[in-house]
Amino acid sequence: MPTRSEVARIVDHTLLKPEATAEEVAALVAQARELGAYAVCVSPSQLPLTVPREVKVATVCGFPSGAHHADVKAAEAARSVADGADEVDMVINLGLVRAGRFEEVQAEIAAVREATPGIVLKVIIESAALTDEQIVAACRASAAAGADFVKTSTGFHPAGGATVHAVRLMADAVDGRLGVKASGGIRTTEAALAMIDAGATRLGLSGTAAVLEGLDD
Repeated sequence: MPTRSEVARIVDHTLLKPEATAEEVAALVAQARELGAYAVCVSPSQLPLTVPREVKVATVCGFPSGAHHADVKAAEAARSVADGADEVDMVINLGLVRAGRFEEVQAEIAAVREATPGIVLKVIIESAALTDEQIVAACRASAAAGADFVKTSTGFHPAGGATVHAVRLMADAVDGRLGVKASGGIRTTEAALAMIDAGATRLGLSGTAAVLEGLDD
């Protein structure tokens, strides 16, 4: 079993509630440092953000629906990078995925990739809203477009968040070429460990302290 610090170092400590205040984001940063989390993940309007050197800054793009024009997503991502983001988590266009228009899916990811050179790019595929075949195809499009990670969920879709099945499917699809971020509804130590066992290399958590409580140092 991984230790508390080992799990903490793959956590994006997350606050994406639209009503979040600057004070709440500052508290998130302080808690991320205290817990040893890898990064904080906040809305782009909260940037720029002052963080300790050991804490990375992640933000979102096209969030939460993904139903934005590709050039708008690219511009939003570029602005976030200019505002100090180290990582960008973009939501793909689910309508294109469901319609099987994967060349266009790949093109929009590539547009955001081009706008974020040298930055870690994670692609949120909203796995709970897709079939297994669509999940695999979305992962392949992400890899072809130059993404660094595929990510299960925004945590805002009514279909649900991360599942062990989806994480395993995504890990198999990318076959070590990309990281896999499990996010959405992971609230217990057991759930987090199950995601890691299934192939997750990063976790998106809002309740990080509760998850880490069940682990030994």
